[in-house]
Amino acid sequence: MKKIALVAHDNRKSDLIEWVKFNKGNLIKHDLFCTGTTGIMVESALGEGFNVTRLKSGPLGGDQQLGALIATEKIDFLIFFWDPMSSHPHDVDVKALLRLSVLYNIPTACNRSTADFIISSTLYNSNYQRTLKDYSVYLNRPV
Repeated sequence: MKKIALVAHDNRKSDLIEWVKFNKGNLIKHDLFCTGTTGIMVESALGEGFNVTRLKSGPLGGDQQLGALIATEKIDFLIFFWDPMSSHPHDVDVKALLRLSVLYNIPTACNRSTADFIISSTLYNSNYQRTLKDYSVYLNRPV
């Protein structure tokens, strides 16, 4: 069972919901984590039988909550349909979330094509062990 984070900016929520509905059969076996309104929409789109954990709205700290879950290795991959055409008041939080997904080597999709590749991969339902970079030199540096 994977722990999948689903996030979408306002102008991309309908795209994410369409993707979620299309992939309902592939998502039912996994735990879903969503920020704010996206979580409400995902729950509504999927109906009964899905384990959806709703966090706060992104601008109210949901992106940071999700980042904390990634940093504590409680998220297996991130599907984040972000809007490249709009500025957002919480852009720094979005950047931090994406930085953590790279830092902790979480498969991350920022568009539908990449999300399709992730969910159709043979690794999607297998026991995949991520390789984490060793940051001990950084952590043990003199201050």
